[in-house]
Amino acid sequence: RSRFGKSLSRRIPPTRTAVEAFIAVTGHDPWRSLGTARPSGREITVWSVAVNGVMAGCRPEHLPVLLAVAEILAAAQYGVEHSGNTTGADALMVLSGPVVAELGFRHGPGAHREGHRANTTVGRWLRLFLRNVCGFTGDEHDKATFGNPAKPVLAEDMDVLAELGWPSLAGAFGFTPGDSVVTLARINSTVMIGSVFGSTPEEIVPYLADGLVRATGWDLTHVYGLGRAQYRPLLLISPMIARTFGRVGWSKRQVQAALYAAACIPAWKFEALIGQWSNLTAGRRTLVDLAAAGLVPAVFAESDDPQRLVPIVTEPGDILIAVAGDPNRANALAMANDGPHGWWTSRFVDTAPSLDLACRIGDEECGA
Repeated sequence: RSRFGKSLSRRIPPTRTAVEAFIAVTGHDPWRSLGTARPSGREITVWSVAVNGVMAGCRPEHLPVLLAVAEILAAAQYGVEHSGNTTGADALMVLSGPVVAELGFRHGPGAHREGHRANTTVGRWLRLFLRNVCGFTGDEHDKATFGNPAKPVLAEDMDVLAELGWPSLAGAFGFTPGDSVVTLARINSTVMIGSVFGSTPEEIVPYLADGLVRATGWDLTHVYGLGRAQYRPLLLISPMIARTFGRVGWSKRQVQAALYAAACIPAWKFEALIGQWSNLTAGRRTLVDLAAAGLVPAVFAESDDPQRLVPIVTEPGDILIAVAGDPNRANALAMANDGPHGWWTSRFVDTAPSLDLACRIGDEECGA
């Protein structure tokens, strides 16, 4: 049983009364269309978002977050139609900005664990919505070999980010610290980087970079096989680690540059992962061949020595960083992104009362 008195495994019947009450708080038009769900072809409406929100146990004030995620699912960039691919990567939602505190999302100890209502129920909503609206069931479009468990919302620690002067994860996609934003991507695998030891960036960067390397495998095909510069892993660090960088004045960009230089693997292993072991690169061309064809940057072909070290991404900014978790622990998580099978996509979370129905009543005033 959860701290708010109801079992988190309990689903609530989406009666008409319950769904109407869920929507009424923010005033959205229940039948406004957000687009078409791929690959099912079903229409995404405010009503369908709310129905699944009620079943998941979300509160009405969570609806703006749900609608922002639904807009991402409807967008061509994210590629929701790949959510059922065989490797079974699952979506991660990262919440940034004032909305974290305003709506009570947890960002401290246990930040990525079930148990806190806002984080858990919105995570459950996404899994229900993918099944019920987008059609990702075993009988329809979900062909995952194994699959992954549903992921609660990961909320960033905005206070620590402000203290350090660092942008949030959403900052990588053009948003400001004052923007409330949800960012979505599909994650293949996660590696725990425990008990990070060291008092300087130089001491801790090698361990963090090693975690990024250990989380990375066939995902490297996104650097070439599915398009250049499409692999963007996420490094989630605790506030203690972030403050270790901030104490000596390192910006997030400096951290990314140091990780880029350290998170490298032998060229032969890179080539094996994208060709020999996974057979995802036609012809099994070497990195030198790929660089000559202009398919990867020159840094991948500085020599033909199979033991030379090459980076796991094409530029420092491709290593994304978020801050959350227990402020008294020096731990981190490295997460491998599924590239264009679930590309990092962000949307503004608008918590202001909707004018949808007001516009319907007074079309002339709303410019209809």
